[in-house]
Amino acid sequence: MLSSCGADQIEADVIFYNGQIMTMNEEAMQANYIAVRDGLIVSVGEEDEWERFRANDTRLIDLKNAFAMPGLIEGHGHFHGVGESVLKLNFLQDTSWTDILNKVKDRLQSAEEGEWILGRGWHQEKLMDIDLKNVGGYPLHDELSALSQENPIILTHASGHAILANEKAMRLSGVSVETPDPDGGHIVRDQNGAAIGVFEERAMKIVRAVHQEYLEGLDENERYEEWLKTTEAAVQHSLAYGITSFQDAGSTDVYVNNYTKLAEDGKLDIRLWAMLRQPWAELRDLDMSSYPIIDAGEKYFTCRAIKSELDGALGSYGAWLLDDYSDKDGFHGQNTTKVEDVKNIAELCLDRNMQLCVHAIGDRANQITLDIFEAVAQKGNELRWRIEHAQHLAPEDVGRFSKLNAIASMQGVHCTSDAPFVVKRLGVQRAKLGAYAWRSLLDTGVKIANGTDAPVESLNPYENIYASVTRKYGNGEEAFFPEQKMTRLEALKSYTIDNAFAAFEEQDKGSLEIGKLADMTVVDRDLLRCAEDELPLARALMTIVGGEIKYEAQ
Repeated sequence: MLSSCGADQIEADVIFYNGQIMTMNEEAMQANYIAVRDGLIVSVGEEDEWERFRANDTRLIDLKNAFAMPGLIEGHGHFHGVGESVLKLNFLQDTSWTDILNKVKDRLQSAEEGEWILGRGWHQEKLMDIDLKNVGGYPLHDELSALSQENPIILTHASGHAILANEKAMRLSGVSVETPDPDGGHIVRDQNGAAIGVFEERAMKIVRAVHQEYLEGLDENERYEEWLKTTEAAVQHSLAYGITSFQDAGSTDVYVNNYTKLAEDGKLDIRLWAMLRQPWAELRDLDMSSYPIIDAGEKYFTCRAIKSELDGALGSYGAWLLDDYSDKDGFHGQNTTKVEDVKNIAELCLDRNMQLCVHAIGDRANQITLDIFEAVAQKGNELRWRIEHAQHLAPEDVGRFSKLNAIASMQGVHCTSDAPFVVKRLGVQRAKLGAYAWRSLLDTGVKIANGTDAPVESLNPYENIYASVTRKYGNGEEAFFPEQKMTRLEALKSYTIDNAFAAFEEQDKGSLEIGKLADMTVVDRDLLRCAEDELPLARALMTIVGGEIKYEAQ
């Protein structure tokens, strides 16, 4: 049993008892009850010891022998994007271009003239339509454009690193045969030089800039109410999966200010940790005097990191590689942000005592990011700088993570989602030695911060845990180089205590110990011992934040 000094004098507000509780405290991994006062854990123990903390007005919650653990932490997602995926068109599960077109068609039935239609989640590698017209596997805009001449349409790639726009959206954006590719971006064209509607990486801004002008033309209160509606959708969607904390991989200063106020007003039901994300040209002129923002609204919002990126996604040929793509001779991918800009952001992080988080997927992008970390590491103490994704590594760079105390912020489900095309892009040798190299990293002492990158993938943590411990994809009979998989305990640590460590929050979260926040996830099966194929079927029974049940399954 673990209990506090003078525990007999403590009266708990609530006691959760009769549970199979995995504490993630290595000194005492199993417990039966958690006693809570003022949102903090005051005792963790076994059997009937909780009676000592019971007062006349103490609430008793019977966990009915269910499996409970520290509150799950989404280690890398896009919070606003999750809300949008709930409210807008979602194509993550679609494998038919026809089905996607039908969803857009249905949405147009209720749209006003001129209204922008938005959706996300399509992936050319997953479209099974045999007669699909395409360029490089990408669908053409023609059929999408035929659905509406009045409504601009933007459908974002599952990776978030490409968009497909219809003719109306391109016309509003002034796209023509003469429109040049921007630095770090590419307009996909047919053999005649005409844009097919797909814009990769930085080229997305050509179309999105016009949509942003449309949004800025709306009433300020209307914009805020739309933001608030999207935020609430993200909160509820997260809580329903048992997620108590969410690490947001990129918000503007406007969103950061909004989240801070929401937390301070006690109106945020999930703990949110955000990376500030804006180009260096904007960051250098931004008033950073209020940063870092730590534990606003009684530990409900923190922004102590800045995010940048060096490349794009593998699926859209945006990952920056040391050698050619195996299926695209002479092409190494996209460097989406100038290396000098990332170095400047690194210096800003060092100056403001903030974490640097760099999106790097290709082996070249990861190598250069580690070079940047190494160049400044001697200037700081324990930086815990993070590489977001760290998907494809040169074997010689694996050991550099531990030497630099770098966090590998990786997403288990990306491995199984991307598996059908990774070997096609990289070839067998590169895929085997450096793709999603969890085991290699863990064996050198690196902490992996796990997440889903939602809405790029489903936010479901149990599907992600299954991917992490099996690396199985497709029909579940094949595994992507299974020698790199995690153990179940490692996967659960990557969603709890290791995610907390990756955000400098291990003193408050990630394990169920006295003095820590009473954040807990209760699920319908024992994630350590259930059959392997049951893992993705798990569901949250309760989501508890600060001792309060924020979600309960019906």
